Amino acid sequence: MKRDSLIVLLLVLFCIKPQEIQAQDSHEAVAAVINSLLEIDDPDRSTKVFGQDLFSSVVLRRFYSERLFLPAWTDGATLPEIAYEMRYEIQQIQFDGLNPNDYHLQAINQLFNRFESARRGQGEFSMVDFANLDILLTDAYIIISSHLYLGKINPESLKSEWNIQRSAPELMIDERLNQALQNQSIRKSFEELYPSFLVYRKMRDALRFLYEDDKRFQSNPVAQWKTLKIDKSIKLGDSHSQMDEIRARLRFWKYLDDDQPEDHKIYDSLMQPAIIKLQKRHGMEPDGVIGQGTIHALNQKPTDLIATARINMERFRWLPENVKDQEVILVNTANFQLDFIAKKDTLLSSRVIVGKNYHSTPQFSAEMSYLVFSPTWTIPNSITRNEIIPAVKKNSDYLISKNMKVLTANGQEVDAASIDWQKVNPRNFPYIIRQEPGEQNALGLVKFMFPNKYSVYIHDTPARSLFAREDRALSHGCIRLQKPFEFAKILLQQDPTWTDEKIRESMKLSKERIVNLDRKIPVVILYLTFWTDSSGNEYFRRDIYNRDQEILTALNQPRGRKSGI
Repeated sequence: MKRDSLIVLLLVLFCIKPQEIQAQDSHEAVAAVINSLLEIDDPDRSTKVFGQDLFSSVVLRRFYSERLFLPAWTDGATLPEIAYEMRYEIQQIQFDGLNPNDYHLQAINQLFNRFESARRGQGEFSMVDFANLDILLTDAYIIISSHLYLGKINPESLKSEWNIQRSAPELMIDERLNQALQNQSIRKSFEELYPSFLVYRKMRDALRFLYEDDKRFQSNPVAQWKTLKIDKSIKLGDSHSQMDEIRARLRFWKYLDDDQPEDHKIYDSLMQPAIIKLQKRHGMEPDGVIGQGTIHALNQKPTDLIATARINMERFRWLPENVKDQEVILVNTANFQLDFIAKKDTLLSSRVIVGKNYHSTPQFSAEMSYLVFSPTWTIPNSITRNEIIPAVKKNSDYLISKNMKVLTANGQEVDAASIDWQKVNPRNFPYIIRQEPGEQNALGLVKFMFPNKYSVYIHDTPARSLFAREDRALSHGCIRLQKPFEFAKILLQQDPTWTDEKIRESMKLSKERIVNLDRKIPVVILYLTFWTDSSGNEYFRRDIYNRDQEILTALNQPRGRKSGI
């Protein structure tokens, strides 16, 4: 008998009230319908249940076949509490930054409403309805489990390359579902799939509060705010026509009390602490001066911050599980910061300078294996062509002033004075330029190496003043470190022969000194524009590389990663 014909027959046979069938018969009747609904006589055709395309094929059928297609969420007569819990968890998935409608919520709500009506004597709830609801709840559990564990989006599909490797053992979702049903705890089952970073739960709480803020925003007159613009920075005591708007937004975000007195056009001393709180939240220097960065933060609506939170919760789901349990070097390029973490304790934090927008620092993981004290710098061809040669043409003493040498391809030194620089064509320059060790070296006094296909590494820099800038996307892609001595010291601390004096001496040699580490330390270079700390404080950062929108667009697309589940 063809599948469609069988379903029609079952509709006729089982469209009867639950109370008319004995419990055991009801259970088996629903099982028969489930079996029929999941049969596929055309493997190229997707299975639809109650008008919904099913996400899972392999796991869903394995789950039901192993239980002889008996329903998981009903006995064919009633809907127990566990079914209601599952529906609630689908609704709550928005606080993980995911869309409840990706998990059959509308169809599930429709079936629940039909059941409630039938229970009140208004209409009927058939065996087919029970089967439809059971399958949709199971499929929703499978999709949610997959998305919480791996992320909704496959990062390898993004244009902005994500090369942070993660080993993810097979989840065995059907076994997890059986255990969750046995323990009567869907919530705990999902929580076990959260990213292992403790702050993820705090991020989830933060997103919940942002949704509450959005409700206030929609009902509050300040919700009509327009884009603020300023021509120059506003300092304490300055007057500005938009001060009322600024004050209203500070009150909306609860940085400023409603009952504080005010001088409508003046930036007064009561406002300054509120501006500083906003600046800290958004990663600016907390100087209390209202500049372009502060105005950008004030222009962010709750929906903007909700989107940013959702994007970064997805990024957390892509991170390796074992990062939290080991010694690791984390660099968040959007925050311009490096953290050295061991056994969940942050042993060192340092400001960094990262790649410019058009030389953006990639997202990847590698292993740091050695240091180079007093490094030379072999200048990349692109920099030689675009920066060094034009500088030499303007100033014949440029190479000497920068302690640079000209070398052949096999490393033989060439007298720079023997080259007619005015006739040099930058596109076919046959030599290599190398900067020798010293205070002027662009790599500073030490570099930290973790071999990778991007030729990115961490290094010192002589341009120390740049670390005072808020926007530190200034390099050609490598990561410049504000605290190179401290970093070297902590990496070498397990070897007592590396005293402070020895490290400082090694940083001022006339030639390179390579030092292999006694272990390989994971380096993870990532890009987070939102996170919380362990106390729940929220931190937002500018999307300096314009990577967020691609993820948001993918998150808003129906469904997501499937991978033959």
